Amino acid sequence: MSSYQTTHNARFARPAANSRDLHRPLAPRDDLHSVMVWREQRTVTAALTLHYNKVLFLLEPPPLSKELARKRVDVCEYPDGTVEMMPRINQPAVVDNKHLDAALALAREIQAIAPHHRQRNNYAPARRDQPTHLFPEPEASEKIDRRRLGRPKLKRGPRLSQVELQERGTLEFVKAR
Repeated sequence: MSSYQTTHNARFARPAANSRDLHRPLAPRDDLHSVMVWREQRTVTAALTLHYNKVLFLLEPPPLSKELARKRVDVCEYPDGTVEMMPRINQPAVVDNKHLDAALALAREIQAIAPHHRQRNNYAPARRDQPTHLFPEPEASEKIDRRRLGRPKLKRGPRLSQVELQERGTLEFVKAR
């Protein structure tokens, strides 16, 4: 833990109001792998390429991939860093129902207000936070202090008195304190 985190935790940490552990165990039907996933929609180009998170993916041309050309797919990124592309499944037509119509009308209004495209960099987890991700970062090189490169540091001369400044004619640029 960094020194900042240590001082932050020491300053702001508070004991829990209730010390009992209230977590429920997972049910047998709960699948965390399918729940803990970041999903976004992308369109496969005619050249079988796909842009996702500043990366261009090239799909191999077997018959299944050729069927995806110019179609929308779901790109799923899992916490372990794996990326998976799945074709979008068309949902069946909704049967008229007076309760369902109101819910669908509300959903349409919410979608009309919400932005159409989200920025991954603002909402998604960063790749560097994942232990094994698709594109590892290069090893950190030794930091160079750019201030010490090049010419030596300028030495400051002694300060001039008001009489010396007056002789040089620069007193008018100095503001009186």
